[in-house]
Amino acid sequence: MHIPNPIMGGAIAVLGAAAAYGGSLLPPVPGQQVGPNVFPVLIGLGLVACGIAIACGIGSSFEQPEEVVAAEDGSHAPAETAPPPVPYAALKTAVPPILLLFYALTVDSLGFIPTAAVMVAATCFALGGTVRTAIGLAILAPPAVHLVFGKLLRVPLPAGLLPMPW
Repeated sequence: MHIPNPIMGGAIAVLGAAAAYGGSLLPPVPGQQVGPNVFPVLIGLGLVACGIAIACGIGSSFEQPEEVVAAEDGSHAPAETAPPPVPYAALKTAVPPILLLFYALTVDSLGFIPTAAVMVAATCFALGGTVRTAIGLAILAPPAVHLVFGKLLRVPLPAGLLPMPW
């Protein structure tokens, strides 16, 4: 079943508006600059923006046009081509639960940074990313998340083997 982009985008925008409204109702915590209401509001506003983009068709030009071939009788019909085989497709479906198990078992001993780096690299490979992309994301993403959650929001993250110097 194919849902038209304006309907799907509208539904996502309504969901985002509801999340932003619900987040705005959460009371701030005295003495904290960033309270529990900030992330639901930001995520809700992001959903509204994405829903509007989908409803307006932004990004739909990246869809591949359907290939049409001429039949023997002169009529035109869509080309019937089988999708290329996906190597290791079964392994790709096993990656998320394996990574969650890995995280749960190792985050306290290894720490957040190395565990998250392994998870980011493995996810990038599972999604078909290159080695260069996986290594770049594995080096940049975990310290950035640590800065946001550990320092800005003061969420305690396990230090493990590599305590961050800041």
